[in-house]
Amino acid sequence: MRLLLTNDDGIYAKGIEVLYEQLRRDHEVLVVAPETEQSAVGHAITLMDPLRVKPVNRNRAFFGYAVNGTPADCVKLAIKELMEERPDLVVSGINLGANVGINVIYSGTVSAATEGTVLGVPAIAISINSIRSPDFEPAAMFARSLARKVAANGLPLRTLLNVNVPAVPAGEIKGVRVTRQGVTRFVERFERRVDPRDSVYYWQCGSTPLLEEDGDTDGSALAAGYISITPIHYDLTNYAFLEPLREWVFPRVKSR
Repeated sequence: MRLLLTNDDGIYAKGIEVLYEQLRRDHEVLVVAPETEQSAVGHAITLMDPLRVKPVNRNRAFFGYAVNGTPADCVKLAIKELMEERPDLVVSGINLGANVGINVIYSGTVSAATEGTVLGVPAIAISINSIRSPDFEPAAMFARSLARKVAANGLPLRTLLNVNVPAVPAGEIKGVRVTRQGVTRFVERFERRVDPRDSVYYWQCGSTPLLEEDGDTDGSALAAGYISITPIHYDLTNYAFLEPLREWVFPRVKSR
């Protein structure tokens, strides 16, 4: 199977290297990833600047192509120009930090996988619940196993899998849960600072508290020590509200 591997932490990140080593055991893998970190850029694409591509070596061997653009740019460029044949699967990760709840919207990792889906290629986004040099191996091994399952079963049209793995040793992972996207979000806080020239600037910080959600959400499963797999799609329509909205816009005349 031909795989396109990308991320948002950049082509030199440890997570994509570990994932590459696992996936290439079973598949033909091409890495096309941002030249620098592109975390939290969402589904941004580059329109006003040229995209430049350069080959990258890691461990004294060709590793892949670095692009001076966003994760979505990387997927577009790879599928449209850099790959001789379309990939059978797009894998994005392994991201430093969980992508659960509302944070999925901001995630460059998830957006790269979403772009694959937009272009008609099944896709997986995979993240680990830590930002402090975690052991990526359990997440990479799970991604390898999941890639086999996607190859065997396929995915529904316009649907991708958002995977989050606890940052614990493999033996401490309690299992796997199929979940829905929760509403947990990053709660922003801004630190006001002054530079040496007395100009004021702000540094965004904060945290992602776990809200009291049902046990079937991505965030709650991850917090309980389970791998979370959430099927998501890019159709943002609120179907339940279509008919009420029609009533607002085109109110029916009530008969007397």
